Amino acid sequence: MNEKNCIFCKIIAGEIPSKKAYEDDMILAFHDIRPVAPVHVLVIPKIHMDSLNDINQDNLGYVSHIIEKIPDIAESLGITNGYRVVTNIGEEAGQSVKHLHFHVIGGKKLGYLG
Repeated sequence: MNEKNCIFCKIIAGEIPSKKAYEDDMILAFHDIRPVAPVHVLVIPKIHMDSLNDINQDNLGYVSHIIEKIPDIAESLGITNGYRVVTNIGEEAGQSVKHLHFHVIGGKKLGYLG
């Protein structure tokens, strides 16, 4: 999939509406349309990369910024007693949109992934 057909790139561009939870010049966090918990947001870089497999020296700053901001985003959403951060890589892992994204999930006791 290229950037022109990427639903998350269209959300970043404002072509598709989203319920934003956080935004700055590098990242966007928005509420998942199919939440699995009371709080479920997706945090994405504002540049296109398919998954963690595409991280390199040129885009590493976007990913580190996401990791740095996730605790603030979680706190702003009221999930301070614990939350889960998940990213899927590839179809077999459940990645449905080929644009790097992190699920931040919380607001209830989550089951053990074991």
